[in-house]
Amino acid sequence: MMIILQGAKMLQTLEKSLRKSLPESLKVYGTVFHIKQGNPFKLNVLVDNWPDFNTVVVRPQEQEMTDDLDCYTNTYHIYSNNPKNCQKFCGLPEVINWKQHLQIQSSQSTLNEVIQDLAVTKSFKVKHTQCFLYMMPETAKKLAPSLLDTKNLSSNNRKPKAINLEMFKLSSLDVSNAALVNKFWHFGGNERSQRFLEHCIRTFPTFCLLGPDGTPVSWSMMDQTGELRVAATVPEYRGQGLVTYVIYYQIQAVNKLGFPMYSHVDKSNKIMQRLSHNMKAIPMPCDWNQWNCVPL
Repeated sequence: MMIILQGAKMLQTLEKSLRKSLPESLKVYGTVFHIKQGNPFKLNVLVDNWPDFNTVVVRPQEQEMTDDLDCYTNTYHIYSNNPKNCQKFCGLPEVINWKQHLQIQSSQSTLNEVIQDLAVTKSFKVKHTQCFLYMMPETAKKLAPSLLDTKNLSSNNRKPKAINLEMFKLSSLDVSNAALVNKFWHFGGNERSQRFLEHCIRTFPTFCLLGPDGTPVSWSMMDQTGELRVAATVPEYRGQGLVTYVIYYQIQAVNKLGFPMYSHVDKSNKIMQRLSHNMKAIPMPCDWNQWNCVPL
């Protein structure tokens, strides 16, 4: 059985339930939060049962997924408290279109076995990427205070070191900057990823520093799950603390809007891990997971 949740009341009930399962439900919780703000990415929330659900899948509405090769648009966010049920539910063609190139994201590493089993039955190859997951202390304080420790609570001063404000100007990204951002995005670098970034830039708050010639030299964005991501600095300006400055002001602004704030960092990226530590981001006991799925 598959039920599409509609209306503010159902989404409010789901959000409340997902909050009890944080941080494992974080990716889905953040996405549901954004849907409640007007659903700018035109997403559907599917459950196997209501109100006592086992599995939640958030996916774009069918009319949005017209390009079979566009895994950035064809992205599914999953939370489940029952792996067997999850496999059965996600195997339904009306839940996931396994004939397309797609991505699955979740804060649950335990779903890897489910997705690998589905790969066999649905005939697709899968690449699993696992990263560290961090939650900003402002969000942890509000949603999951048990994740905070005294070290995080005692040091609230995370202000970045000063930068040359005559050389750099704090601003927001323009859609015309998407090609530059795409060039430095670890998961991007192609035409479809650029389209996805353009959609995010149009829809959500973005932050950047403009260099002397008026073009962005450092930036950070937000996606449809509420995650702070795609942060980067162009090579010639690295090592000056610019991305720390951008993220600091991003967190201040986004926190005022009430969004849940979190991010992921590649397990080999020591620089961004240090930055997360300096920003007092809370390491989560679960991971950030992405499965890239391609039909055989």
